[in-house]
Amino acid sequence: MRKTFHLCAVTAVLLSVTVMASTKSLKPASPNASSPDQAQIKRGKYLAEEVARCSECHTPRDAKGNLDNSRALQGAPVWIVPVHPDQHWAQQAPPLAGFAAYSESDGEAILEKGQGPNGVLIRPPMHIYHLNHQDAVDIIAYLRSVPSSTR
Repeated sequence: MRKTFHLCAVTAVLLSVTVMASTKSLKPASPNASSPDQAQIKRGKYLAEEVARCSECHTPRDAKGNLDNSRALQGAPVWIVPVHPDQHWAQQAPPLAGFAAYSESDGEAILEKGQGPNGVLIRPPMHIYHLNHQDAVDIIAYLRSVPSSTR
């Protein structure tokens, strides 16, 4: 009987230590786990501004042809023209700031597959990107963080 009690006591201690160790390694859930963190927004900003260069087409330009950063990513006339006429060439780059016109899944389809919200491939001069999912999510987080109107 004493052996059984000792075995039960040791088992209980081992189980308690295991449970305590496993709960210590778990991170507490953040109050709003679905909202992007600052590192994700920063990475999305890098991808959007330095890699994809979204501002080049989606930000209006001033009279001298310089980007008007006071209206960053507010949408703009497309200033690039095709070498050969292309009936599919977009004349206007849509606003991306705030990402209000798009759902999360719209953004993922655009950035991961090149498919617009209407189910059709996006129009040139927009590049068809084949980003990995995390890159797309980070860019969307950044675009949602950009004020949709600065005026």
